[in-house]
Amino acid sequence: MAQAEKMFDKATRMGEQAQDRAQRVSDQLQRAAEGGWEGAGRSISEVNRGFQALAAEMTEYSKKTFDDAIRTWEQLIGVKSLEQAIEIQSQYAKRVYENHMTEMTKLGDKLMCVRERC
Repeated sequence: MAQAEKMFDKATRMGEQAQDRAQRVSDQLQRAAEGGWEGAGRSISEVNRGFQALAAEMTEYSKKTFDDAIRTWEQLIGVKSLEQAIEIQSQYAKRVYENHMTEMTKLGDKLMCVRERC
């Protein structure tokens, strides 16, 4: 009977130790999961802010481009000669190209910043 009690005590201790180890592992997994979710949340937030900045930049560029096109159209309406019209269109084409390349560079830089933050 004494031997049975010893075995019972030993089995109880082993069960308690296993339960303690399982609890510690569970706690560690829970902390890791919480940290992962927090990190994912921060990452998603950064991406969201980055895309908002891109959208704002694109909206501003669209407004400027539209305004420039309207101003050029108004200039073309008042031309007196073909040479004057060609000059206005040439200046407009040059401006549009330069502005577009500048804007694409800025958007590319912003997109790279968003990518690096994630």
